[in-house]
Amino acid sequence: MRWNRLKSELKTGGKTPPLQAGRKMRWKFPARFLPCALMSSFKFQARRATVDDLPRLKELWALMRIPDPDLERQLTDFQVVTDEAGIVVGCVALQMNLRHARIHSEAFEDFSLADYARPVLWARIQTIATNHGLARLWTQEQSPFWSRNGFQPAAEEAFEKMPSAWDRFSPGWLTIKLKDEEVMASLDKEFALFVESEKQQRGQLLDQAKIVKTVIIAGLILIVLALGVAAIWILIRQRSGGSLPPP
Repeated sequence: MRWNRLKSELKTGGKTPPLQAGRKMRWKFPARFLPCALMSSFKFQARRATVDDLPRLKELWALMRIPDPDLERQLTDFQVVTDEAGIVVGCVALQMNLRHARIHSEAFEDFSLADYARPVLWARIQTIATNHGLARLWTQEQSPFWSRNGFQPAAEEAFEKMPSAWDRFSPGWLTIKLKDEEVMASLDKEFALFVESEKQQRGQLLDQAKIVKTVIIAGLILIVLALGVAAIWILIRQRSGGSLPPP
């Protein structure tokens, strides 16, 4: 090995030989200088919060100084993100109201993980929005992440469509339009008319069925009465010793 190195130095005059064509230089850095690479290798998963998550959520709410009495009643609105060990590292709530939903009460114990956990939560929120046919999302969360993903300051036109349950005069509202709300409203109206029409048709069919049922019952009663009268007449004739008339 030393002899080969000495011959190489004699050929190059003691200089380091140039990089051969077609070969790529590979840089190796200690892991401590690559925190982003390490963080991105984490495997986060998002899911709906359960009762078992409540103690952990209370810890996160306390760290963020969010009053938890109201949030505890909204437990099913919360989506949590967990690490590879199944530990909840963050959460956010998605409160739905008709075709709208509000993202609120974001909480993380370690905000150095937030940039890697938020995309997972955002993907989960998008899936829920698609499954429920949501037309618009709202939030007052001020992390740049939401602005980078399409949330913009709400205009007056958007506020007109905000559910009345939320305070439109509260500052910092951001919103993102997922679907054309006018088209969605038209579809909802048409669907409501279709449902009403189906209910009317079903009602008519039920009324007809009731009439047929009544006629059948009345016919059966008449037949029973006729048989009863015939049986009584036959019994009376037999007791009186009379013979029955020939058929």
